Amino acid sequence: MEPIIEAHVAEPGLAVVEIAACDDRTALAVQDLLAAQWATAVADRTTRDPGQPGVRLRCYLDVRQELGR
Repeated sequence: MEPIIEAHVAEPGLAVVEIAACDDRTALAVQDLLAAQWATAVADRTTRDPGQPGVRLRCYLDVRQELGR
């Protein structure tokens, strides 16, 4: 994966989440769970790293807002 850009973690409450999963469906489902709770810049596809198992996905979260109950 590409290096993390400093602006994506420049303030408290901003996070970069890298998901590793066995398949696209699982990785995208985890991303959907995160996006249901927090403002999220989502990925529309996963990547495969040669020689590494499974798929990877990176999304960007803003966890500064309160979670709904």
